[in-house]
Amino acid sequence: MKTLKFTKMHGLGNDFMVVNAIEQDFVDPLAAPLAQWADRYRGVGFDQFLVVEKPSSDAVDFRYRIFNADGREVEQCGNGARCFARFVADKGLTNKTEILVETAKGIIVPKLLDNGLVTVNMGKPRFMPSEIPFVPAHGENEDALTHIVLVGLESVPVSCVNMGNPHAVILVDYVETAPVEHWGGAIESHEQFPERVNVGFLQVEDELSVRLRVFERGVGETQACGTGACAAVVAGVRNGLLKAGVPVRVTLPGGELFISWEEGGDVQMTGPAETVFEGELQYS
Repeated sequence: MKTLKFTKMHGLGNDFMVVNAIEQDFVDPLAAPLAQWADRYRGVGFDQFLVVEKPSSDAVDFRYRIFNADGREVEQCGNGARCFARFVADKGLTNKTEILVETAKGIIVPKLLDNGLVTVNMGKPRFMPSEIPFVPAHGENEDALTHIVLVGLESVPVSCVNMGNPHAVILVDYVETAPVEHWGGAIESHEQFPERVNVGFLQVEDELSVRLRVFERGVGETQACGTGACAAVVAGVRNGLLKAGVPVRVTLPGGELFISWEEGGDVQMTGPAETVFEGELQYS
């Protein structure tokens, strides 16, 4: 039997099992029973499984790997990035307040603030269909701000944003009554999204405040989604609904994030990261 030490963390209720693969032997996460550990009744329970690894080059401080509850490795997780930064600081793996972290889709720069919150430079959003990836309907312009996705007989306008992972943002009047399960489940695995997609439901309250629910790829609806909040604000700014270059408050079921972005710049995300408990398990 193998023994694995872990830390349970969350960012606004989006919860994680975090493993230090620098100071213990954990070579192949794909060979581990992640779906079993993700089970909230028979396992640890989590939305995503985060692995802290040594970097592949001296240009960065750490490598950050993310696995969904279904066991699939994914490119990015914003709430996880804040927890990652808090974890490496709390464990004494770094004494820096700003770190360079390698992900599957590029470098992110988390920064620990004096007030306990964490700001993460999430990099530049991407919009072209080939970058999402997304297959536009016949006749649609590739650079359109919104694209139409058919869900049954309904035509649903979506704004496509890649924040290191793919997002489809849908503008709704009220998030409380939005068809998150129905449209989220249908669009997540829609044939126009060949790598599947995270689906956000965005209610704009004013130019500095929004409400958001997110149906995450391979997980379902979660309490919070950091990259989803980034994608939603970016989509809102591009569509002229939100103010550019200043923090926009994003209220999710689990709490609040603050996101800022202006055309051509990097997306900045600020929010909390909390440790819940330390644990140890055995597995074969």
